[in-house]
Amino acid sequence: MSDTLRDQLLGLGFKPAPKPERKPEARRDGRPPNRQGQPQGKPGNRQGGKPHANAAPGKPGQNKPGQGKPQQGPRKPRSQEDIDLAKAYAIRAQKEKDERIEAERQKQEEARLRREARAKLDELIKDKGLNDPAADIARHFPYGGKIKRIYVTADQLKALNAGELGVLQQNGRYILVTAALLAEAEAVFAPSVALKVDPNAPAEDDPYADPQYQVPDDLVW
Repeated sequence: MSDTLRDQLLGLGFKPAPKPERKPEARRDGRPPNRQGQPQGKPGNRQGGKPHANAAPGKPGQNKPGQGKPQQGPRKPRSQEDIDLAKAYAIRAQKEKDERIEAERQKQEEARLRREARAKLDELIKDKGLNDPAADIARHFPYGGKIKRIYVTADQLKALNAGELGVLQQNGRYILVTAALLAEAEAVFAPSVALKVDPNAPAEDDPYADPQYQVPDDLVW
């Protein structure tokens, strides 16, 4: 068709045939080509350049903190040997705890019984001591790992060595009492008995029974 005929047809109202749409070529960087009418810019940014400061976080395509990290696999199950060992440790720890509790309970119980026994002893020997303020003979005896002494008269010394008298310890003091009261006190609180003489025992068992030993030979001045 000549240009003259084309011009005539256009003048009559005929429209020219549309040109075939050209397919966009693929970009070298692997990104999809821009659509017609879309301004140039980074993907996901319609205005190009940097994203707007007020842009809301968490849009599709943006990674949140923690994403992308490899997840840890499931823990390895414990073996039967590990389980049995853990049980053994737990049983041992519980046993030791029970033993400590029981030992403390017994200690407190013993302390309570001692307090009660001392209180009974105080009531038993109250105003029954035979100590003589004028006594001038020292009778020594071992008690509590040390050498102790009590002052007695000559008659009291004979009675003490014969087992007719005895010595009790009360709150740091040594009380001279009869053999009968000594036996009662021993039944109430045995540690209170400081000197109980057996008249049938050999003399070497109680060397301080002899009056000549008023000062013990192992006394350190």
